[in-house]
Amino acid sequence: MELKAPEPFTFEKGERAVLLLHGFTGNTADVRMLGRFLEEKGYSSHAPLYKGHGNVSPEEFIKTGPSDWWSSVQEGYQLLKAKGYEKIAAAGISLGGVFSLKLAMEVPVVGVVPMCAPMGFKEKDTLEKMVRHYTAEYKKLEGKTEPEITCEVEGLQLKETNAVHGLTELVGKVAGQLHNVKAPAYIIQGRHDDIIDMKSPDMIYEHIQSEKKELNWYEQSGHVITLDQERNRVEEDVFQFLEKLDWEKDEPFIPLQETESPQIWW
Repeated sequence: MELKAPEPFTFEKGERAVLLLHGFTGNTADVRMLGRFLEEKGYSSHAPLYKGHGNVSPEEFIKTGPSDWWSSVQEGYQLLKAKGYEKIAAAGISLGGVFSLKLAMEVPVVGVVPMCAPMGFKEKDTLEKMVRHYTAEYKKLEGKTEPEITCEVEGLQLKETNAVHGLTELVGKVAGQLHNVKAPAYIIQGRHDDIIDMKSPDMIYEHIQSEKKELNWYEQSGHVITLDQERNRVEEDVFQFLEKLDWEKDEPFIPLQETESPQIWW
């Protein structure tokens, strides 16, 4: 069965631009409705598709890792710059939230919206389970039988090092450098998130050095909050945060300092 691959999207509407970042094993559908909502409100946006993501075979997916995905994020930021957008905010779900924080450490952003961004995971094998689920769903769409799916899922586990362990290292590194985030931040977290360590949002709030920062919990939502039942509220709240940002002011930007905070729990 031929699967239609999700693609990057760019919605151009106004002078203010938002880089929208999807999650691990996800794709641009994670943030597409948010992009359309912001377009209606006069904002432009771009969502890159990370290398190895989308309807890509699990065998190809596990050949990629955080450095590949980060390159896709950087290319997305530069695409907006090339289109003439001087001021850019970043909003991301899950891994995209981690990348939004990393972006705020390395380049100027007007504001940052990490949504359900992990600084740790609920269980040690959370990422492995996510890859297994992605693999099983992909094989179902291919028309494989249950025994075939089970065999192929089990056979994949020995090859997950780059995607899984590399991501664990990335999350740990970003967690140790949160003090380098100084852009205004709106931290979004679903109360029923079953993926991340639920200390993560408080950790982000406490350790970033943003003068303007807010943490908001969504009591009826899970991990992929941009697609959950409080989606409309999330969209409106993100818009209201963006409206409060100073899109005209030029702030001096000091890029990432390669030191770790001594206060990080792990």
